[in-house]
Amino acid sequence: MCGICGVTYFERERPVGQREIKAMCDAIVHRGPDDEGIFVKNNFGMGMRRLSIIDLATGHQPISNEDGSVWIVFNGEIYNHLELRAELEKKGHKFQTNTDTEAIVHAYEEYGDQCPTKLNGMFGFAILDLRNQTVFIARDRLGIKPLYYYSDPLKFAFGSELKSILKLDGVSREVDRQALDTFLTFEYIPSPYSIFKDIKKLPPGHSLTLKDGKITIKEYWDLKYNECSASEDELCEQLIELLHDSVKIRLMSDVPLGAFLSGGIDSSSIVALMSKIMDRPVKTFSIGFKESSYNETGFAQTIAKKFNTEHYESTIETNALDLTEKLVGHLDEPFGDFSIFPTYLVSKMARQHVTVALSGDGGDELFAGYDTYIANRMGNSYGNLPGFFRKGLVSPILNSMPPTEKKKGLINKAKRFDEGMRLPRDLQHTRWMIFLQEIEKSKLYSDDMRENLNGYDSYGHIRNYFTKAEHTNDQINRQLYVDIKSYLVDNILVKVDRMSMATSLEARVPFLDHRFVEFAATIPSAMKLKGKSTKYLLKKAMGDLLPNEILTRGKEGFSIPIKNWLKTDLKDLMMDVLEPSKVKREGFFNPEYVEKLKDEHLKDKENHSHRLWSMMVFGIWQDIYLRSENNNYEKTTQASEEFATI
Repeated sequence: MCGICGVTYFERERPVGQREIKAMCDAIVHRGPDDEGIFVKNNFGMGMRRLSIIDLATGHQPISNEDGSVWIVFNGEIYNHLELRAELEKKGHKFQTNTDTEAIVHAYEEYGDQCPTKLNGMFGFAILDLRNQTVFIARDRLGIKPLYYYSDPLKFAFGSELKSILKLDGVSREVDRQALDTFLTFEYIPSPYSIFKDIKKLPPGHSLTLKDGKITIKEYWDLKYNECSASEDELCEQLIELLHDSVKIRLMSDVPLGAFLSGGIDSSSIVALMSKIMDRPVKTFSIGFKESSYNETGFAQTIAKKFNTEHYESTIETNALDLTEKLVGHLDEPFGDFSIFPTYLVSKMARQHVTVALSGDGGDELFAGYDTYIANRMGNSYGNLPGFFRKGLVSPILNSMPPTEKKKGLINKAKRFDEGMRLPRDLQHTRWMIFLQEIEKSKLYSDDMRENLNGYDSYGHIRNYFTKAEHTNDQINRQLYVDIKSYLVDNILVKVDRMSMATSLEARVPFLDHRFVEFAATIPSAMKLKGKSTKYLLKKAMGDLLPNEILTRGKEGFSIPIKNWLKTDLKDLMMDVLEPSKVKREGFFNPEYVEKLKDEHLKDKENHSHRLWSMMVFGIWQDIYLRSENNNYEKTTQASEEFATI
């Protein structure tokens, strides 16, 4: 696992300096504390920071082919590299190392821009082809690993994280207001956009070729849904076989590894299969909370006991103040998902014992695990009721009820359902993944912000993916496709990558082996969401391995009691970051409406935690990336890592 970066100047007479690449590498040292490599050739330079996982002795990057005409820097793991190596050696390619990185170099020589289709793994890589004066970059099919790029009339640059690119002179830091609006709407910024107007994310399953100053972006993989006619028992057998193999190949490592364990069906399934494969106890890691409705460690302990794992867990206290700025700095862009805190802390705890951890992420998007799928079914019926009943009776009653301190609870769920029902029907289940509606934006946004957004569709990326999913007429599968392309890529996987890499831990996701994802796309949706039972086929397939209490428990999610913390430990930070004069000076929001949101939240009239936290994150992000002296990110990497745990 690594962090990569590089730059090409379009004027061939302008050389890239070693110091430029060194500065880009220094910005991502947390992604690879074990090694650094730099290659500079005339107007091109590339660099990497390495976290040593495989081939500890000879895996130094950048790596070239036999004659030094093709060079690569690579972030990720290629699980089929031994098979690919054997195939390429038969074709005459000569290998100098045992690393998976070198297999990509020779695959590029043999297959050109189709080389990503030969790879099973997670990756972001960049190749310099000196023979053809070409730069080729690619990102894995599901977007497990990040890859940003930037281009202006003078140069092209790339990096695993934004902060590398920002080390170059002349890179604009203009905030993309459309990206900001989408962030406040969904709490993440979708590919290909970034918070900066001139920096983009390479979408998953895409490659980019730079030749003669021209950029060509190509999609090399997409997911197609085509339901099969196999029986439930046949599909269960295939599911176990494929998931077992996916877990097995992700145990490839020359360093210690373990697993995140929440006690949900996904992480429990991974731990169960690891226990069958490994010849020693699995090391498992869990995070708990003092607030009982947020604490799931009891379920994790059940799995740890059943499979006799070497289990570690920690309980989070409510003092998040010291950690907030550090985590926002690691995220590169504003990111509103509260679960960055437990994800970072469980990664930090795991890193004390292992270098690699397997994660259960992806199961919800493959097997309809979110409550939003059920909510959409209910919404289709509820929406047909008379408007006077829904809007004139139910909504006013729910709006009059104060939120509870519970994680979910009947009142909170009912209020959230009603909130989603106010949004357009064509958004389907994503209505309940939206946190700022148009009527609220009209009050929150400044005149300048509204003017810049005139005509912009905040839901455009969601609607585009629904259109792209027209290859299937099944509503559930279309919703799954949308989540895989949006929420999974730009929320879940961003969170896992940045928070694990912040602790120099590699996270692997067996559910997102592209073979398993393609298999899941053939399973009829009625075997994913059966009535109100989510993940039906996955639970049936795992029925002989997992305890019934794990199979029958509801979906909780990896969250924190932020709505309570904003009234206690994080109150002073909120009041400081969202101080009226500061809000007015920044020019994005209406300070009077921000004060109203704060007041209603602190007085328990409404739960505005999502809106307030997102604005706080944006404010802290501005301090780090836009206003700090020399835009000095190093401040955040040196910030205190202490967080109250017991």
